[in-house]
Amino acid sequence: MASKARALVARYRIADGRKFRLAEHDPDETGGLDHDRALERLAKGVSKLSDLQRSLYANGRWALLAVFQAMDAGGKDGTISHVMSGVNPQGVSVTSFRQPGPVELAHDYLWRIHAALPERGHIGIFNRSHYEEVLVARVHPQVLDAQKLPEPLGQGAGKDRFWKHRYKDIRSFERYVARQGIVPLKFFLHISKEEQRKRLLARLDDTTKFWKFSAGDLKERALWDTYQDAYEEAIIETARPEARWFAVPANNKWFAHLVVVETLIDAIERLSLKPPEPEDEAVLAAARHELEAEG
Repeated sequence: MASKARALVARYRIADGRKFRLAEHDPDETGGLDHDRALERLAKGVSKLSDLQRSLYANGRWALLAVFQAMDAGGKDGTISHVMSGVNPQGVSVTSFRQPGPVELAHDYLWRIHAALPERGHIGIFNRSHYEEVLVARVHPQVLDAQKLPEPLGQGAGKDRFWKHRYKDIRSFERYVARQGIVPLKFFLHISKEEQRKRLLARLDDTTKFWKFSAGDLKERALWDTYQDAYEEAIIETARPEARWFAVPANNKWFAHLVVVETLIDAIERLSLKPPEPEDEAVLAAARHELEAEG
């Protein structure tokens, strides 16, 4: 990857969250790029990611896990669709995690996450993820009642202790995943409150997007500051070298797409993938002879 692209990725990478402060990250930032230059790089990046995904698939030892989190109207769906537009769908899995149902609630909260991890050679996409358990559940702690945790292990044992344990569980889970050859990349698509207002209004102005709007969006919007605090704490507690966060400025969708695609490219290139060993030359020669003889 070119040095400019690597520098762009490094700019938003958080490998140690302990010094992270969300207020220091401007959602309007575009890395000094204008719209046209960014789109040119984005087109090249989408094509390159397609090539690298084939190498990942052929190698068959590593996998990528791209986790997307954002406020409502943060651009998760559009980013996933655009960035992965050139990739062979056979090598990609996309899982959208919605409110857990009875089966999920009968298990631990990481059960459905573990079951959706990508197989080797694949890129797995999580549209929302296990982080809802320290975001939505942090803002609305009453949702934890449905998980039926034993009394000594629930919030009744002390809220601070409960959340520290939950963050520790996530760090341990992601460390385990990384040690199995699955590279976790966690993207927080960071938009401003004003940008969210504009995007929600745009949905109300377009009849084809009415389905995207819910009255609940406004109730959640009223809790903006509480959610921002929850995101900040989640990143502080779980950004580690083996499971990095990327605080992606996302007020400009085109720039968010560029940062994500170049991050994925960088991650695969760093694996230094080698193609599988070919068949013995004598076997290949015999196969060629057999096929040519049929003609």
